[in-house]
Formats: sequence, structure tokens, C-alpha cells
Amino acid sequence: TWHLKKIPQIVRERTFSLDSPKFEAKTKLELNGVCGIECQRKLPVPSLSDMKNLLSYETVFENGTRTLTEVNVLGAVLDPAANTTTRRPLRKKRQIYGTDSRFSIYDKKFMTNFPFNTAVKISTGCSGILVSPKHVLTAAHCLHNGKDYVKGSKRLRVGLMKTKSRGNGRKHKGAKRSRREISAAKEDPKAASELRRQSKGYERKQRRSGRKQGTSDSMPSFQWTRVKSTHIPKGWFKGVSGDIALDYDYAVLELKRPHKRKYMELGISPTIKMMPGSMIHFSGFDNDRSGQLVYRFCSISDESNDLFYQYCDAEPGSTGSGIYLRLKEPNKKKWKRKIIAVYSGHQWVDINGEQQDYNVAVRITPLKYAQICFWIHGNEENCTQG
Repeated sequence: TWHLKKIPQIVRERTFSLDSPKFEAKTKLELNGVCGIECQRKLPVPSLSDMKNLLSYETVFENGTRTLTEVNVLGAVLDPAANTTTRRPLRKKRQIYGTDSRFSIYDKKFMTNFPFNTAVKISTGCSGILVSPKHVLTAAHCLHNGKDYVKGSKRLRVGLMKTKSRGNGRKHKGAKRSRREISAAKEDPKAASELRRQSKGYERKQRRSGRKQGTSDSMPSFQWTRVKSTHIPKGWFKGVSGDIALDYDYAVLELKRPHKRKYMELGISPTIKMMPGSMIHFSGFDNDRSGQLVYRFCSISDESNDLFYQYCDAEPGSTGSGIYLRLKEPNKKKWKRKIIAVYSGHQWVDINGEQQDYNVAVRITPLKYAQICFWIHGNEENCTQG
């Protein structure tokens, strides 16, 4: 069951302008030298002043201007056992673990309906998920490398899946044929009826072949929308954390125009024990399966207060996908899917002096829920319960 929790408040204190970013960083979908499992165990629990600093955020607008908003945090409960994780044996260096368990979604009914229609493509090469009629949740490193914004984020766009038009780019049938039939009818009525008979047979054949070739025609095409503004927490920047901190690898994009699709609601990430079978689900656009929507589910192995460590099969491109669960609504028989984490991707970290890899997701904690909700609604009043 989804458990309601009282959410801390993120309150805007002041906003001031910054110089425009250079937008010169290279996009890296796979990060190195980040604070991993061993490093997380050694981190001190952030104080309230630390939280205020880490949860302050930058906003970049489509015209290239940038602001910094300082916030206050009210009602936060700091967990003294925040960064404890369960020790597990080291894994071999790979992104697909054993048999590839990913599913490519071909059927248009699945692709364009909930929950798969909430997956979006980010123009910098990542994925994201719709969280409101105008907002997309994704990973911060898809837009910023810790020091500067990536080149493609200056004119950032979001691709929403759509089915191809019926015509598929072909000319409207019948225009030339009708002229031929008219001229043939004048010369020979029998020839005109034969033409009509042949054309109907051709149409039936096209419909039959169209059904057989459904898989090739069902690749998603995208309706691209410009991004109006981007919010990134200050905790992601190297100057604040001293290194890239995966805990803050999330960002929210505001679209220039609203969409009319069903979106995914935010949820607070439960512990592994509270998940059905410890399983998580997410869909994205993996680079090795170009043009395909790829779905996967897997179990979580380790967790800290801010991160999930898991074995989901994934390739670059799926980074930024929204990870979701399906649990029952309180006092109701209905099941509901909610986003409980953002897939940060395949990461390399130093463990016992060696570079090791894992797939990691950033959990939506009560504090992060409050911040993302504040970015979506623009006020803290709509974000008291999560």
C-alpha cells in the first residue's frame, strides 16, 4: 500500500541572476569517479544548513539566462542512519547482466497508452518521464556535467511518442486513378470496370501486407516540444559537493506547451522490504535499440537513504527514465503506479582501489518529493502530503 507521509516544506527565500552558462560541456551518459557504495557509507549526515545549500537550485531559461534560488527547509527529519547499505559481493564489469531481460515495445496500443506513453526522449540523448501536463523528470547529468551545462541543453527539446499518420508519407490514393477511370470510361466502359476491380484488389493486398509488416511500421516517431526552463539542485554541482554526488542527479524540465497525455504521479520511495518482490519497473530509449521503447523490471539489491543499487539491464540512452512501482491506494481496491526514483544509469566507482560498476537510481525521498513538487506547482501549499 502507498503510505501517506507528511512532507517537509521547501520555501523560496530569494532569487538572483547569474551569468549565462557557456553550454560547452560534453554529454556523458556514463559517469566515472562518482561517490559509490563504499564512499556513501563514509559520508556524514547533512545538517539543516547543508540541506538548505544542497536543495537550493539553478534555473536556466530558453533564452540562455540563469538564476539561483536559495531555499529554506522546514520540518525536515534527518536520518542518522542515512547512508548505510547492505554489503554485497562485487560484480563483473558489464551493463547487461547475464541474459538480456529487456523488452522492446512494438505494439502501438502499448506505446501510446499509460504507463508507456509517459516515457519521453530528451534531445541530449537521455530519457525522461512526464510528471505533469508541462513537466518532465530526468537525470541532472543529461543537462549538466557538474561544472557547466552540456552543449545540447541550450536549445533543449523533449520528444513525446506518437503513432505515425495513416498515410505514412504516401500520396493520397485515387487521384490519378480516378482520372484514368474517367478517360477510360469515355473510351471503353468495360476497361473502366476492370480498372476499378484491379484497384480494389490492390487495396486489399496493401491492407494485408500492412498487417504483416506492422512491426516495421510501429517504431515510435516523436512530437518534439521546446523546453521553457530547467531546474537543477545545487547539490549536483561540483563546487558545492566537492565531487559529483549521485544523490542529486535529478532535474525537472518545464515544457513550452502543455501536452494532453496522462502523466505519472510522484510517490515517496519505500524501502526494499515494502516493495512487492523488491521489484522496480522503467521504460526508456536505449541507444543499442535505436528508435525502440525498451521496458524492463528487476529487483533491487542494495539501498541507502538516497540511492537504489540494482541489476536492471540497461544501456546509455535510458538514463533519466522514471522508475515506478504499482501499489494499492490507501483504503481503496485500486492499484496505482507512481514514480519513486530516477534512473541515473550505469556508473563506475572506486571500490577497494578498483573501478567497479553498478546500475543506480536516485530515490525520491520526502525532501526530494517536496522540491520536485515545488518546481511543478510553484508553491509549497500543494506539496504537504506525499
